[in-house]
Amino acid sequence: MKMSKSAKRMAKRHARGKKAPSMNLVSLMDIFTILVFFLLVSQAESDALPEDDKMKLPVSISESKPAQTVTVMVTRDRIMVQGAEVANLEAVAQLEEKIITTVKSALQKELDKVLVKDVGANKDLLEVTILADKSIPFSILKKVMNTCTELGYTKISLAVVQKSAKAQS
Repeated sequence: MKMSKSAKRMAKRHARGKKAPSMNLVSLMDIFTILVFFLLVSQAESDALPEDDKMKLPVSISESKPAQTVTVMVTRDRIMVQGAEVANLEAVAQLEEKIITTVKSALQKELDKVLVKDVGANKDLLEVTILADKSIPFSILKKVMNTCTELGYTKISLAVVQKSAKAQS
């Protein structure tokens, strides 16, 4: 049986609608490649401070972000400089001296690294960030800060958890 022109046209349209749509995967792969590269680069430049599971930082509404500096971490049981343990907190609490010698020697090593990189280091390089648990007594923090200033670290920052100003109101 012979089909009319309109029947042929309708059959052609009907067959066209049943065809599965194709997807161009090349451009989709390009997008994902760029996305992966962007995520890797942005992750490498994060300015996060070192963390300790047992330590809870105090809360503040400060807006400025910390710079890359030497970090001194004071947890509930130890003091660490740049992630390396240098002193036990119980021993430091019993010290009557204002300077902690083990912390001083670790900070001196960090200072020597800076001086090797930049001969005649300027005052901007002499910064230290202290991360301390909020339950640490101020007397211990004072000893740590005295030790930092003894070596010439002129800018001392205390790390805190940032809290929005609206949340405090």
